[in-house]
Amino acid sequence: MVPRDKLKTERNKLIRAIDSELNELLPLVLLDANLPDQQTLNGIIGSKAGEFIDLHNDIISGPEQFVTVWMDAWIRFRASTPSDSKYNILFNNVRRSPDYIKYLHLFLRRSFLKRYEEFYRPRPTVGEAEVWIGQNHANYGLLVTPRFADGEWENDKSEIRRFKPRYWSIGHILETGLVLPGKNETMTFSGVAEYLKFFKNVLVRGAASDHQDAIAELYSQFVEASDKPLDVPLLIPEYRYGGAASKHQYRLDFTVIHPFTMDKVGFELSPWSSHGRLTGLKTKTQKAVNQEAASNFHREVAKQKAFFKTHGVTVLIYTDPDLADIQQVFDEISVQLKPESDPVQYSFKAFEDYFK
Repeated sequence: MVPRDKLKTERNKLIRAIDSELNELLPLVLLDANLPDQQTLNGIIGSKAGEFIDLHNDIISGPEQFVTVWMDAWIRFRASTPSDSKYNILFNNVRRSPDYIKYLHLFLRRSFLKRYEEFYRPRPTVGEAEVWIGQNHANYGLLVTPRFADGEWENDKSEIRRFKPRYWSIGHILETGLVLPGKNETMTFSGVAEYLKFFKNVLVRGAASDHQDAIAELYSQFVEASDKPLDVPLLIPEYRYGGAASKHQYRLDFTVIHPFTMDKVGFELSPWSSHGRLTGLKTKTQKAVNQEAASNFHREVAKQKAFFKTHGVTVLIYTDPDLADIQQVFDEISVQLKPESDPVQYSFKAFEDYFK
């Protein structure tokens, strides 16, 4: 038997209590507002929710905050609308009627409780809800709510907040799959094992790096050993700085996006053989050698700065002494794969006392 969600049970109890309060207030409110029925009343209150609350980006932790945000927006909106608009009439009625004030506040609190999961947890902004990965000409898109429109992939913005799996997790990629740029085609996976096979043998293997292959294998073992593999954050390979663009400057070897804070941490495996070694030294002057070494160094630094400035990624670099113990490297990476807990959820206990 699936265990009952205690918080959801508490919310449903509160919603029923508010329903009862609203029904008791309704006759007096309809009289004060000079409105024919509850449907008309609720329609006026709720019709501007999408304008008063930023449904794509606002994170709202409790009903009181929801009421405050809605009321502030309502007051600003009212000031810019004609005096005979339904919202100015609503304002005047609310100001005159204590019952109407109470009804409005209860209605808004109930609205929050009914859509609590959509509001309380951090989620990627519309601009951050799209990640492109992979080698040139072998790249894929990882979106939150992908849809194909006008020849390109985009997110259904209105659905990002309703996404059920943890963002940027194994469960996420099993839900959405990977999209192919410019084609109405997706790469989907039937389960964890199938995705990990694709991760190791296609996404990572294309980099032709023994170190990346080793990390990919350790990550796969980590996921397989997890009690909740769908909740494990993705170890995103070859995060593309330029997104879907076929030509771009940089890629990160691996990246983790924290499912609750949206913080991004990148991991660069930088052995001297591929990131710093200079060739043809016998034919170069010392000045030329120094200039080439400086150019390599500046490129690595520029890459880190660019990812941080544009995508908010903090990059950790592992050089040859680190890579001598690849297990230790993965142990450090795995710290980012163990989010401590879900976002702190609203405590409904104090709010419940109001209805006793």
